[in-house]
Amino acid sequence: MSAVKLMVIYPTPKDVAVFEQVYQAEHVPMAVAKLAGASKIVASKVLGSPAGDPPYYRVAEVHFPSMEALQACAASPGGQETVAHAVQISSGGAPVFLVAEEVTVNL
Repeated sequence: MSAVKLMVIYPTPKDVAVFEQVYQAEHVPMAVAKLAGASKIVASKVLGSPAGDPPYYRVAEVHFPSMEALQACAASPGGQETVAHAVQISSGGAPVFLVAEEVTVNL
């Protein structure tokens, strides 16, 4: 299997400033320190949608070299703590968690 990623999609928070402060000061450093086996983290802020107001505010992608590496991380205490923290800080509702296979096409 190709590389995989865990995607965390956050609904628009009740208070964007509070969410951003906690996300940047606590969550991102936690993810970097505790997601063993991850090869890259991409954190995107949603700026808009052709359909109007977007239902999501942030999308985080945690990349792994294999499904086995992702599963080992998810089963680890650091992985479980980081996922629990993502749920805790998501004040606009529960975040959506997805696992995706990644195929990259360079242009």
